[in-house]
Amino acid sequence: MTYRIPFNKPSFTGKELNYIANAIERGHSAGDGFYSALCHRLLESKLNVPRAFLTTSCTHALEMAALLLDVKPADEVIVPSFTFVSTVNAFVLRGARPIFCDIRPDTLNLNEELLPGLFSERTRAIVPVHYAGVGCEMERILELANAIDCAVVEDNAHGLFTKRKDRYLGTSGCLATQSFHETKNVTCGEGGALIINDGEYIERAEILREKGTNRSKYFRGQIDKYTWVDVGSSYLPSDLLAAFLFAQLESFEQIQQQRARLWHMYDDGLRHWARNHGVCQPFIPENHEHAYHMYYLIMPSFESRQALINSLKEDGILAAFHYVPLHTSYMGLKFGGRQGQCPVTEAMSDRLVRLPFFNGITQSEQSEVIDCIQRFRQWN
Repeated sequence: MTYRIPFNKPSFTGKELNYIANAIERGHSAGDGFYSALCHRLLESKLNVPRAFLTTSCTHALEMAALLLDVKPADEVIVPSFTFVSTVNAFVLRGARPIFCDIRPDTLNLNEELLPGLFSERTRAIVPVHYAGVGCEMERILELANAIDCAVVEDNAHGLFTKRKDRYLGTSGCLATQSFHETKNVTCGEGGALIINDGEYIERAEILREKGTNRSKYFRGQIDKYTWVDVGSSYLPSDLLAAFLFAQLESFEQIQQQRARLWHMYDDGLRHWARNHGVCQPFIPENHEHAYHMYYLIMPSFESRQALINSLKEDGILAAFHYVPLHTSYMGLKFGGRQGQCPVTEAMSDRLVRLPFFNGITQSEQSEVIDCIQRFRQWN
């Protein structure tokens, strides 16, 4: 079905095609070319981190994190149940057992105060997810993790260049991951990055993303031939994708200004309606920036959420729910998940609806979405 107002539509910033053409002219379209290097330097400089590596997806960045931590069978990794499956799959692929944590009812982030009850002698890592680009309580998470010598990997797919208490998301844990999927603020269609905050992981990360070889050292002239030295895979995106991405990264401030305007138009335009109908709007804590990654509403019930989605659909507008709880999924149940284990996750998953939100949505389109919601009267 074609919608008059889609949920998402990738947007250009102006230089993507020029940079792709230049990458082709340079004669290097494989990974780690001219534009890959530009992206690496921009990310490292902006975030003030030791190294950043582009990857073919955020999923692959998470898989690299699991490899770098030497996650093994019988290890346990704590993840929020309210997240995309890649957050947990990366560690399950190494044989780890996921331990599902419930979320906070305000930010929908991992509830840090539940962590002590989930720790065991097998806990290897905690993977907080900065939902909608609003930061988790990283100070408390790191305090608890350090007490049991546990690694912290930040899944920052939603929160590029966003700060919590003057610190960029993705720079607190030993490792972090970013996404440049077409639904993200900054995109290259499919892509990601691994952010390395602990320098001890840099050399091995180079090897893992180069199919387990020391090829990077060879091209730097540090060795006279390269060979297979570790496990690994091909995690390098094409330099054509990096060229597209660099154009978007260069325009980040412009992109964010536009998304901030869109976010506040929804928030202001729906405030009175939401208050009168028992609908919750996004919560942004004090001293927190947020990424303007999405705009969502939390409806009073599952039935009212579905009715709103269907009502918008009848008007040619595509809205969407979000994550289905991992602990009650087919695979989650195989790992010991059970209904009622994460009650906040279950409630929020049933009630949350995301509105159309993308860089190119027009003011008239957004006004139409708001008007359609304000006319919605079906409450079950």
